[in-house]
Order: sequence, then structure tokens, then C-alpha cells
Amino acid sequence: MKPAEHAASVAIPPEILEAVRRIEIRARRLVEETFSGEYHSVFRGSGVAFREVREYVPGDDVRSIDWNVTARAGAPFVKVFDEERELSLMLAADVSRSGLFGSGERDKAEVMAELCAVLALAAVANRDKVGLVLFSDRVELYLPPRRGRGHVLRLIRELLTARPYGRGTDLNAPLQMLASVLKRRATVFLVSDFWAPDFSASLRVVSRRHDCVAIRVRDPREAELPALGLVQWVDAESGRVQLVDTAHDGTRRDLAARVARHDGDLDRLLRRQHVDLVDIVADRSYVEPLQRFFARRERRRRRS
Repeated sequence: MKPAEHAASVAIPPEILEAVRRIEIRARRLVEETFSGEYHSVFRGSGVAFREVREYVPGDDVRSIDWNVTARAGAPFVKVFDEERELSLMLAADVSRSGLFGSGERDKAEVMAELCAVLALAAVANRDKVGLVLFSDRVELYLPPRRGRGHVLRLIRELLTARPYGRGTDLNAPLQMLASVLKRRATVFLVSDFWAPDFSASLRVVSRRHDCVAIRVRDPREAELPALGLVQWVDAESGRVQLVDTAHDGTRRDLAARVARHDGDLDRLLRRQHVDLVDIVADRSYVEPLQRFFARRERRRRRS
């Protein structure tokens, strides 16, 4: 079934509008102060477009000389090109039940929403298009790439008000959809905790054609349990209830080992597919990890 856009005319509760506004203010400040220039230098358009010819001046690249114009004018002229800035940024955001977990002031879903808002505002500030896919164990919503503040505000609103039909997480669904709808090269951000079944084949298809970046959002308590004794543990996605002895050293070691194996498997998969990874911890600032990511991208761009 082809995913449909949610109706934009549904009445929005005042508290949601206020939450959208708060996120927009925080995200816009970060974009204006930190990320807009970094985004522009790291993410580039699909090519260059011819603008004009002008007379050659010492230092110009001789490969840019327009020999036809030079022959007619009797003096050397060079072609001038502009970078084609138009870029489509696609945000694929995980809205499964595991995003509702949070041991600090904010849960993972709130952090993901704000991260997406920052990236979306950086895109429109650079006149790029931005689109959105919300997914759980299925595609919940697809918003095609567009420009403009109004579009970004709707994107933030959809992130905050998502009520997914699915409980689990499956990255195959959004990746397969993006492979079919994105006709031109795009930058794709996968924002998730990545606790999901194997999606390597779907990622391979998308990463061959598009620039993919994985943003892994986690809560520290997912890898390190506090010693609180017997705790009733409920799996948010499966609904399974289990009694866990958090004071037992073996229980905490087993959890840490499971997370380490999962992280190692994901890291190896992303490296094979040349997908960058940004790690975000929900109870810490995401600014520094994003800055490190942009710096890595810039260094790699200059080397190439």
C-alpha cells in the first residue's frame, strides 16, 4: 500500500503548537549560530551550472578556457560556473515504541524530533528541499521534499504528534520506499536507535545511489542498569514483561555485552556501506557530536 500524507487541516492542540514553536526557536538558534555554514560546506548539490564567460586573468585554471570565444575575440576567455546548490535532504525518523524510553529529562523520541528540526532548518536555510519518512515496523508517513519554513514546521509537528500503527522497528520499510521514490541523488539521514532486524540488503541499495548518514540515538540506561534490585521490565515494542534482578552483576554484564555486540555489528555494516555514523546520547547535548560529524566530513571533502 502506498503511504499517504496525513491531512494537514486537522485541528492542532495549543500545547502541540507551543511545543513546535519551542523546538523551532532552539533549532533555529543552533542553525544560525553553528550549523548553517557547516551544512553548506559539507553537503553540496548535484553538479555545476554554466553562468558566463569572462576574460582570462593570471591564476585562472587554463582548463576552463573557452577556445571558441577566445578564437572569436582574439583574447583568452574562461567559462565561469556556479555550484548547483539544490539538494534534497531526506529524514527517515524512527517513531517506534522504543523511542518513548527516557531515563532523563527527555526521551529518545523528543531528541530525535529536535535533531530532525535542526537538520531540516539547516537545509531550508541553504535553499535545499527537505522531506520526511516516519517509520516503525512499517512506513507511517511520507512527506515529499519541499522548501520553506511552513513545510519544516509541519515536519516538526508530524514528528511530535506521531501515533504509529506499528510497535516495532524495521528499517527495511523506509529504505525500500526511499529507493523507489528518490529519483535524483539525495542525502538521507536515518535517525533511530537501530534495534531492528537485518536491513543490510536494503541499505546497500540506497547507499549506492545516495549519501547516507546514520544517527544512532540511545539512552544510557539501555546499556547500563542501575542496581535497584528486582524490577519489572516491559519491552516497549513487543509488550513482553519480565522480572529482572538489576542488582545481579551477571545481569548487568549480560546487558552490556549484548549492547556491545549489537553496536559492533552495526558499526561494521555501516563501514562496509560507507555510511557515516553519529552517536547521540539522549541525556547529553547533541551539538558536539554533530560538530564532530561536520568536521570529519569537511576534512574528507578537502582530501578528495
